[in-house]
Amino acid sequence: MINTCLLNLQVTDPMNISEPDSSFAFIREFILLGFSYEWKIQSLLFSLFLTIYALTITGNGAIICALWCDQRLHIPMYIFLGNFSFLEIWYVSSTVPKMLVNFLSDKKTISFVGCFLQFYFFFSLGTTECLLLAVMAFDRYLAICRPLHYPNIMTRHLCTKLVLICWVCGFLWFLIPIVLISRMPFCGPNIIDHVVCDPGPLFSLACVSAPKTQLLCYSLSSIVIFGNFLFILGSYTLVLTAVLHMPSATGRQKAFSTCGSHLAVVSLFYGSLMVMYVSPGLGHSAGMQKVATLFYAMVTPLFNPFIYSFRNKEIKAALRKLLGSFNVM
Repeated sequence: MINTCLLNLQVTDPMNISEPDSSFAFIREFILLGFSYEWKIQSLLFSLFLTIYALTITGNGAIICALWCDQRLHIPMYIFLGNFSFLEIWYVSSTVPKMLVNFLSDKKTISFVGCFLQFYFFFSLGTTECLLLAVMAFDRYLAICRPLHYPNIMTRHLCTKLVLICWVCGFLWFLIPIVLISRMPFCGPNIIDHVVCDPGPLFSLACVSAPKTQLLCYSLSSIVIFGNFLFILGSYTLVLTAVLHMPSATGRQKAFSTCGSHLAVVSLFYGSLMVMYVSPGLGHSAGMQKVATLFYAMVTPLFNPFIYSFRNKEIKAALRKLLGSFNVM
């Protein structure tokens, strides 16, 4: 249940946002608790998170460079993968730098504007990732189930258009609910017991109840998560059926290798997302929320480069070629 401040005030419908009452003592900054332990543990966590962040940037950056330098990989499948790696760099960068600063800070504060900017970019990039994973599943469906028509359907023009649609829709999807939440009055306390500025804690800190805004926020989350997940599930059901009917064992192995990597990423990402944003009424503990958020905000972007390159001969060859060019210099 959303906590409300004990103030005797007349509140208008939160979906029809008006100028807040001047009697509220407005919050100018939040305290983002994150993981508040003794200094030694804070230092250990800082080192761990910094290492994960550096590996994530390096791994995804290496895939982008390898795909960019190898002309043979300038095809839709790898264009999508390159955009996905680029997205992961920005996705992890929307939250982890602030976490690192908070580990070394006693105050652990984040400004009101900074909190909602983090909220916007974190959710927008997450939505873009959901859409991009669905587009990548569609690409694999066409390549395996419609191999003769694939070159004519998945052209460079369509590939570019799909990537742009993912980015634009991702950054527009949560814009209205974030604006509505940011215009709600927050009168204290200002402590967010989380690692990021998340809608759940923000709703609990608001001075007024906003059931319609909360319903809108979680409805949009459910639509983008379940809608894309069901689309991916349907695509890979058709792919699996087609693969099992392939006469060539080599073709089946190659198809399973490509699709297996993508399904592993989908499972990691969507599993933790569904726990957090599709079941707000379960009353998850603060500790569980933090762990689940870290899983899809840090662990998944870290593993993605290894998952996609581990069983992909083309990417491994491109990475070896890239490393070889650095050794020559």
